Amino acid sequence: MSTTLTDRDTKPWYKHGWPWFLMLFPAIAVVAGTITLVIAVRTFDGMVVDDYQKEGRAIVQTLGRAEHARELGLIARLQVRSESVRIDLSAADRASLPEGVVLTVVHPTRDGFDQVVRMTGGDGVFEARLAPLSTGRWLFQLEDESRSWRMNGAAYLPTESDIRIDYSGS
Repeated sequence: MSTTLTDRDTKPWYKHGWPWFLMLFPAIAVVAGTITLVIAVRTFDGMVVDDYQKEGRAIVQTLGRAEHARELGLIARLQVRSESVRIDLSAADRASLPEGVVLTVVHPTRDGFDQVVRMTGGDGVFEARLAPLSTGRWLFQLEDESRSWRMNGAAYLPTESDIRIDYSGS
């Protein structure tokens, strides 16, 4: 069978569906790659650390500070309310209670929500105001001002508003 010139389709290529269908998937890949690149450039991943050796030494020092808190017999009870926190700190020897502490409230995944509060008080009782904490898991780090000991705790707010940090094994 032979075709004559009049039987051929004389429409230009861009009026056919197949070329557009074949170009669709590479075009989608280019758009998705561009979006991925924009997200990667605009977003900072603050959880990644460049100097792992330095971080490892810091972890060892932190463990030593937690051990020092255990040696002092420190027990902390944090009462977290909507915009305030109260800390009742006790020790085996009342003379080892500090006049001031530093409370760091850390959100595990959102750097911008972290708070550092310097607190002064007497007889192991410290109170301070906090910016409102959203619902979710929060980490609480309590240190003396000289950074010789450190205590860590965690809570799911608002259900766990009373936190006890006790390294004595109880």
